[in-house]
Amino acid sequence: MKAATYEEFGGTDKIQIQTIDVPELKEGEVLVRIKAAGVNPVDNAVREGYLKDFLPYSFPIIPGWDVAGVVEDRGYSARRFNVGDEVYAYARRAVVQHGTFAEYVVIPESYISLRPQNISWEEAAGIPLVGLTAYQSLFDAGNLQQNQTVLILGASGGVGSLAIQLAKEKGAQVIGVASEKNYAFMKELGADYTVDYKDTNIGDAVKAILPDGVDLVFDCASGETLKQSLSALKSSGKLVSILNHGQELDKGIDFQYVFVEPNTTELDHLRKLADGGKLIVHVSNTYSLEDTAEALKQIQTAHTTGKIVIVP
Repeated sequence: MKAATYEEFGGTDKIQIQTIDVPELKEGEVLVRIKAAGVNPVDNAVREGYLKDFLPYSFPIIPGWDVAGVVEDRGYSARRFNVGDEVYAYARRAVVQHGTFAEYVVIPESYISLRPQNISWEEAAGIPLVGLTAYQSLFDAGNLQQNQTVLILGASGGVGSLAIQLAKEKGAQVIGVASEKNYAFMKELGADYTVDYKDTNIGDAVKAILPDGVDLVFDCASGETLKQSLSALKSSGKLVSILNHGQELDKGIDFQYVFVEPNTTELDHLRKLADGGKLIVHVSNTYSLEDTAEALKQIQTAHTTGKIVIVP
């Protein structure tokens, strides 16, 4: 199969497109022919070695953790899905090695779910990592409830754009923070209010809208944006971040860091929302496998609206 690989940590120049053997199919695993693979900022973080002390790895590495595709073969005891079933998954394994920027991937059957049928392959591939990240941050960690208020930092990106929709589906009030050019996009997804992170103190802007502050701050941006937002968090509120580990935060803040984990029950829920028209995935661009390095450069700009996807 063709695959994007790298054999040492570093920049996008380390990416090579090679023909390699399809990984061996083992007990409880399925072989998926990849139709589309979502690209995420974490793909760059892994390649540059920032997570090497956190995630075990083995070179050569095929990047990519998002996949939508077709079941091609099944290992012993893998019988939940049939050959030909259309599935999607968040495909991060315990050891970083066999990713989804390839023509095939072998993953545990327990990771996969039937894909949404009312959206494209590209849109389906854009859901798993960001959808599960948003879901686990808002609900598992943040315990967001109906009629509560959530401030989403980096609300126009992959995770943030799905978080807006999931929060609205729950019946929460949403304030989205991004650049002014993304106001209409955030409103279209359901944001009740929008705040520009440029030339604005975010905390002051939020308190002008909601003087009592917000119940939950969901941080997908960190840095100065996060620092400014803390004044808008209720004393009883919670801060959840997918970027900040909490070392520099006031110890009095109810804080939790989230690193997404595979969860097929939640993928099933996301599928139902997508098929019901309640979860829109904005795919801003698609790339061929040969252009993997370009896709990773684009995601590194931190100015991608919605999702970009590789189509092998």
